[in-house]
Amino acid sequence: MNELYPIFLKVHQLETLLVGAGFVGLEKLTFLLKSSPHATVTVVSVEISDEIREIARNNPRIRLIQDAYHSRYLDQKHLVIAATNFPEVNKTVYRDAKERYLLVNVADTPEFCDFYLGGIVTKGNVKIAISTNGKSPTTAKRLRQLLEETIPEDINEMVENINKYRDTLKGDFEYKVEALNKLTEGLIKKD
Repeated sequence: MNELYPIFLKVHQLETLLVGAGFVGLEKLTFLLKSSPHATVTVVSVEISDEIREIARNNPRIRLIQDAYHSRYLDQKHLVIAATNFPEVNKTVYRDAKERYLLVNVADTPEFCDFYLGGIVTKGNVKIAISTNGKSPTTAKRLRQLLEETIPEDINEMVENINKYRDTLKGDFEYKVEALNKLTEGLIKKD
């Protein structure tokens, strides 16, 4: 059973540390910025790939530190991603982050993750996250592709219109929920 609790973080309001700037670090940074383009990320690595340097050059919210990992880099951070090619470094990052009660993800090591970076579908204000409980990122990817094709491009227009309608409703919370449920029940009716 998947016991993960899905949440949507306002990453643009958090400070993220990414340890590692190779292929896996690039993958993690790209994924994070795709979903949260205004994320503030400090990248620490002895070697920094040209691709990550290019991303940082075009994004003032990405800070590069060319150095070996040290626990001081966890200062004033909320979220930590360890993505080096060195399992011992990743484990050290994990242990240091846990001592500070920080949320941490160690790439490709589910037992050292407080969270996973799952598949995400975004259409305007609609965002759907997909988790396979860390078991099959490829399945999450395929489900993401299916949903991207299935969800209509104009779904954001519907969301905006429902939001405007919600703002016109008078009455208590229960009344508003009932009115919105009636309005949207046609979305799930099968012909």
